[in-house]
Amino acid sequence: MLNSFSSPISSLLDQRAAGCSLPAGLYTREDVFQADLDVFFAKHWIYVGLECEVPEAGDAITLDIGPASIIILRDDDNAIRVVRNVCRHRGARLLDAGPSIISKLVCPYHQWTYELSGELSYAPHMGKDFDKSCRSLKPVHFRSIGGLIYICLSDEPPEDINRLEEVMEPRLAPYDIRNAKVAHQVDVIEEGNWKLTMENNRECYHCSANHPELCVSFIDLDFGFDPESLSADDLKMAETHFAMYEARTQSWEADGFPSQTVEQTRDCATNFRTQRLIIAGAGESQTEDATAASSKLLGHMTRKDLGDTHLWGHNAWNHFMGDHAVTAMVIPLSADRTLVRTKWLVHKDAVEGVDYDLHKLTHVWIETTEQDAGLVERSHAGVSDPAYEPGVYSPFSERALDDFATWYIDRLRAHGY
Repeated sequence: MLNSFSSPISSLLDQRAAGCSLPAGLYTREDVFQADLDVFFAKHWIYVGLECEVPEAGDAITLDIGPASIIILRDDDNAIRVVRNVCRHRGARLLDAGPSIISKLVCPYHQWTYELSGELSYAPHMGKDFDKSCRSLKPVHFRSIGGLIYICLSDEPPEDINRLEEVMEPRLAPYDIRNAKVAHQVDVIEEGNWKLTMENNRECYHCSANHPELCVSFIDLDFGFDPESLSADDLKMAETHFAMYEARTQSWEADGFPSQTVEQTRDCATNFRTQRLIIAGAGESQTEDATAASSKLLGHMTRKDLGDTHLWGHNAWNHFMGDHAVTAMVIPLSADRTLVRTKWLVHKDAVEGVDYDLHKLTHVWIETTEQDAGLVERSHAGVSDPAYEPGVYSPFSERALDDFATWYIDRLRAHGY
């Protein structure tokens, strides 16, 4: 076997065995990290933010993605635009990362000035023959799907984003996320590779031992189990649960709320999964007692018994409930550091302290994200150890990880690695 520190990335891809975790170098090597940025964060669609974060003309959010930087803004015609954060003069950054309120985009270096449409309107001392029309800010391909903004930095974005849009627009419509508001945001830096962050999120094998707050509203049977390990009574309970699940799903669907599982996780470019999950206990929301955190429900919702519409992507996970939503975005910072940005959304008119309690709204996922950060750090330390060998996934609880690893290998190969 070639030395994992010096072998081509292709040899690492060849080493991956079906049903097993990835070879160490795919988590730890700098050249792999750069390939990941190139393939998964530049040539694929990624989730980057929300329409409701820029509710008024002149509102802008700037996000750095590896060496690239983008500006999400609302223009004077109230339309969303996404542009490259690169002045067309000599390349200076126009805005710093984070939120801004602007009337125009003015480069702080030489004061080249752009309209909110991206059109260059002022370029001092460039002479009368200078043509401003070909110096607009570079646009970025984007889709707003139910109010979630996805971008692709490539000139040729994958067309199968259409399937995600087709599935999620009707599912998200009742929540009216485009007109929600962000009640809270937390950034956590996980000391591990971004793929370990995503793998950790795509299984709940670890949940009962590590997430006491989340397990109040999560039902562990929904995330896989070994039927041979259950007693006859427990197996009968599981069968009863899934019969109830099917009945509940059919009832939701009959009431006009799409709920069935939809997966596009292999043999595709745009990786996603969605399903409406039953919430345990009181059944209303992912809070410490599973009751709603906000008395003012999201969007057009009138019911608190519609479970949790979850949506995975290859750099995000989202949970949409009657009273609030939680979105999480993953951006790699280095081979061993990953940004996880979590946002809690409520109805645009909900008032903190009147309609919702901020602690109740955020507690479960603040705790869960911190717990996961510790697990990801442990995992990264382990895959960096010379003793690490790829492990076998549970066929019952970690099938989604095998799908993700397989998709990851296939997409790198599709882009020439």
